[in-house]
Amino acid sequence: MGAGYASCQKGKKMEQREFNKSKFVTLFGGELVMIKLKMSIEDISEYQTGILPKNAVKIETPQSIEEMMKKAAPIAAVLCVLMFVTMLCKTVMNKTVVISHVFILIGFCLGYICLVIHEWLHGIVYPREALVTIGKIKGKITFVALASYPLKRSRFIVMCLLPFVLGIIPLLIFIVSPAECRELNGLMFGMSCMGMVSPFPDVYNVIIVLRNANKKDAIMFYKNDMYKVS
Repeated sequence: MGAGYASCQKGKKMEQREFNKSKFVTLFGGELVMIKLKMSIEDISEYQTGILPKNAVKIETPQSIEEMMKKAAPIAAVLCVLMFVTMLCKTVMNKTVVISHVFILIGFCLGYICLVIHEWLHGIVYPREALVTIGKIKGKITFVALASYPLKRSRFIVMCLLPFVLGIIPLLIFIVSPAECRELNGLMFGMSCMGMVSPFPDVYNVIIVLRNANKKDAIMFYKNDMYKVS
C-alpha cells in the first residue's frame, strides 16, 4: 500500500509539473488551447513542424528575425510617429506638460513585461488542436509565439493584430485622463508606446498575407517559412 501510494503521489507530482509548463485558455466558441511556456528558444523551426498539406504553397518571407525587423522597420517608424503626435496634441491642447518622464520609463518596463501577454494573445487565437509555444529567443530580448497550424486568412490576421489591445487600452486612458495626472499619463503613455509599436513585425506579416493570399486561403508557418493552403 505504501509503495502504491508513493507511486500515485509521484504520478500526481509529474502531472502537476507538466501542467505548470502549460496553460489552458479559452477563446472562439470555448475552444481550449494548450500553450507551452519555454524560457529559452534556440531554433524556431523546431517548434513549427506541423503537418504541411501537399497543396501548400510557400510565401516568400524574410529568412531570419533580423531580416524581418529591417524590412518591417518603416512600420515601426510610422507607429512611433503616431504615438509622438498623440502626445504632442495632448500637450498643445492643455498648454502644459502632461507626462512624468520617470513614469514613462516605468511604463516602458511594464510594457516589456507585457510582451509575454502579447505572445499569449497570439496563442489564444489558435484552435485546440494546435500546440503553441511561447518563449524568449536565446540571447535576444525578443519573445515569440510559435505554432504550425493552418488558420483561415481572416483568423490569421486577427491572430497577428490582437496584441494591439495592449497598446490601444493604455493609449485611450492616456487620451482621456486629466493633464494634471502626469504620473498616470506617463505610465499609460510608456505602456501604450510599447504596446502599439511592438506588433510591427505582425503588421508586416499581415501585409505579406494580404498581398499573396486569397480570402479563402489558410495560412500556416512551417519551420522557418510561411505557407498558404488553398
